[in-house]
Amino acid sequence: MPSGDEIRDVQRATWAGLSAGWEKWDSVIMDQLGPVGTAIIERLDIADDQQHLDIAAGTGEPGLTVARLAPRGHVVLTDLAAEMLDIATRRANAQGITNFETRVCSADDLPFGDATFDSISVRFGYMFFPDVAKATAEFARVLKPGGRLCSSVWVKPGENPWTTIAMQAIATEAVLAPPDPDGPNMFRCAAPGYVSALYEAAGLRDVAEWNVDVELVTRSPAQYWEMISEHVSLAVAALQQVDEPARERIAKAVIAKVSTYEEDGKVRIPGVARCIVGTK
Repeated sequence: MPSGDEIRDVQRATWAGLSAGWEKWDSVIMDQLGPVGTAIIERLDIADDQQHLDIAAGTGEPGLTVARLAPRGHVVLTDLAAEMLDIATRRANAQGITNFETRVCSADDLPFGDATFDSISVRFGYMFFPDVAKATAEFARVLKPGGRLCSSVWVKPGENPWTTIAMQAIATEAVLAPPDPDGPNMFRCAAPGYVSALYEAAGLRDVAEWNVDVELVTRSPAQYWEMISEHVSLAVAALQQVDEPARERIAKAVIAKVSTYEEDGKVRIPGVARCIVGTK
């Protein structure tokens, strides 16, 4: 089994490679994941001088929204991949946001002192941490007493056709190794109570979780396929195994399936995330 450092090295390279796709499809991704960011922020009780930490921030959300809500505060965006944080910086500059900084670091080894932050967000990062318990302990360490941690994860694959449609089609042409249930993968934290138990083990209280519906909206089935094949890590990795004729067959199958989700001239494919909040 690979070590935590080996897993992080692979993840760092993977997300660096995906960064161009995330920037290209930024508006579509932000619209899809926006309800989750909103749900997280609503539970964090943001003050205008909030000191906030966004873990696995990627291209900057929900951290940059927190920065706008806390003009006298400060937000730190962290991620393994500098390339993703570069996009976050460009997004912030375009919006005129200045009360933030970026730090490249691992979630389970944070370069911050104890009780530094009023709040922490982790939008879709938990599933990929090599050591989820160690990461949660770090979050609790850097939170101030009374501070809140709110994260989100994907629930089971069957409730997220926005990604499973593509992966099922790819599986007809490529051999996909089953994910390690205890290792980093998109649906690792899907079980109810999984992240809540981590919070409680780290000493957090008033832990609660709830589901949030999302919707991936594209202009056409073809645009759906183009987007998924360029920014979803599972799909991008799997497609590297197949030749061009197989890729064309996959695309044809995906587009046919996704066509059943067309409505009012757009494709609307649902999904479900789970949010988890706790207080130090």
